[in-house]
Amino acid sequence: MNKTNALRELDSAGITYQTREYPVDEDDLSGQHVAEVLQEAPERIFKTLVCADEKGGHHVFCIPVNEELDLKKCARAAGVKRVEMIHLKELLPLTGYIRGGCSPVGMKKPFPTCMDETAQLFDSVYLSAGQRGLQMLVDPLRLMEYLHGQFADLVK
Repeated sequence: MNKTNALRELDSAGITYQTREYPVDEDDLSGQHVAEVLQEAPERIFKTLVCADEKGGHHVFCIPVNEELDLKKCARAAGVKRVEMIHLKELLPLTGYIRGGCSPVGMKKPFPTCMDETAQLFDSVYLSAGQRGLQMLVDPLRLMEYLHGQFADLVK
């Protein structure tokens, strides 16, 4: 396994994690598919979404794969008037990651990060490790501490 930027960053920070590889289905990049392949509850697998605010700032939100982002709650959590999802074509240049492989760790530059409050119910949660087909299992409290992030209610 090649180390991704996300895993190298966690190594440098001394954050322990485990990885799980899975076969990628290019026709189904959904988090639900990942949950099924890994045989894990979808509530424990988090997707990473990037939004822009009204001033051009960017924010990262991590929510369970079976949930939908509530943009009003996200704006409130980010302390801005409104946020909207960035266009897919902006993801790679902005973060260094592609759809289905976006991690909140190891982006080109750090962005304010919020994780849905339900992550605190678990000792560890899955997030993309920075490439399709690779998930990292990490303590959400330790991760948010490292990212200087916060927990909030982010879903509909």
